[in-house]
Amino acid sequence: MRDILVTGGTGQVGTEIARLSPPDGFRFVAPGRAELDLADPASIIAMVASRPWAAVINTAAYTAVDKAESEVAAAWMLNAVAPAVLAKETGNAGIPLVHISTDYVFPGDLDRPYRETDPVGPLGVYGAGKEGGEQGVRTGNARHAIIRTAWVVSAHRANFLKTMLRLAADRDTLRVVGDQHGCPTSAADLAAAAAAIAMRMATDPSARAGTFHFVNAGDTTWAGFAAEIMRLSALRGGPSARIEPITTAEYPTPARRPANSRLSTTAITEAYGIVPRGWQAATAAIIDELIQPRDA
Repeated sequence: MRDILVTGGTGQVGTEIARLSPPDGFRFVAPGRAELDLADPASIIAMVASRPWAAVINTAAYTAVDKAESEVAAAWMLNAVAPAVLAKETGNAGIPLVHISTDYVFPGDLDRPYRETDPVGPLGVYGAGKEGGEQGVRTGNARHAIIRTAWVVSAHRANFLKTMLRLAADRDTLRVVGDQHGCPTSAADLAAAAAAIAMRMATDPSARAGTFHFVNAGDTTWAGFAAEIMRLSALRGGPSARIEPITTAEYPTPARRPANSRLSTTAITEAYGIVPRGWQAATAAIIDELIQPRDA
C-alpha cells in the first residue's frame, strides 16, 4: 500500500481529498492534531519519518486573512515555517511534496490572468507568509508541485458560498464587492487535481515539478459570484437575496485584497492534462450538495 500523507485533513481541501476513492494501491492518511502538530517542527519531522510515504499533500494553512495582520507569528508558523520543514524532511527522504498556495502572493495589479512566472508581491501578512512557504518548498525539496489557487468554496467549513447562503436567509439585499476579479474554485476539484499530481509524482520520476495554478475556468467578481450563488439557490428552493455591487473602498478590511486574482491554468494542463471545468458548473455541484432541489 502506498500511503499519501495529507496535512490539514479537516480543512476544505483535506476533507475533499478524504472523500476521493484512490486507485488500488494508494491510501490517503490524514492524521489529527494529536498526531501531527504543524506548529511544532519536531512533530512534522517525526511524522515524515514514521513511514515510507509515497507522497505528501500539504493542504494546511492559516487562512484567516484579516486576523493574520495581528496574529503574525501564528500565520507565519503555519504558512511559511511548517511548509519549509515539510519540504526539508520530505526532500531528504526522497518523498514528493504537493503544496497548496494562493493568489495572494500576487499584488493584483495586472489586467490579465497571472501566470506562474509573473513576479510576486503580496499585499499583507497572509500572502507574505504563503510566499515564504513557497520559497521554503522550492529550496527544500526539488520534487515539489506548488499549486496556487483562489476563492476556494465547498459544502464544508466556513467559506464565501456558505456565508452568502446564510446571510440570504435573513436579508433581502446583500452588498458585495464588485471591483475585485477572480476565479471561484471548488475544493473538490482542487483536491482531485492535487491528488492526481501526488500519485503521478509518486509513480513517475519524470513527472514535472514546479509551480502551477489551479482554479475553475472563467472569472467573475465577488458580486458576480454571489449573484450566481443566489440564482442557483433560488432554482433549488433555497435562500436568495438581491446582490448590490459595492467598491472595495466601501468595504474596508484589515488586510488588503488583490484587485485581480485571476490565474492562468495553462501550465497544469500542459504538464498533467488537468483541465478545470467552469466555475458555474462547479458552484452548482456544491449548491446541489447543500440544497435539495424542489422536486427531490
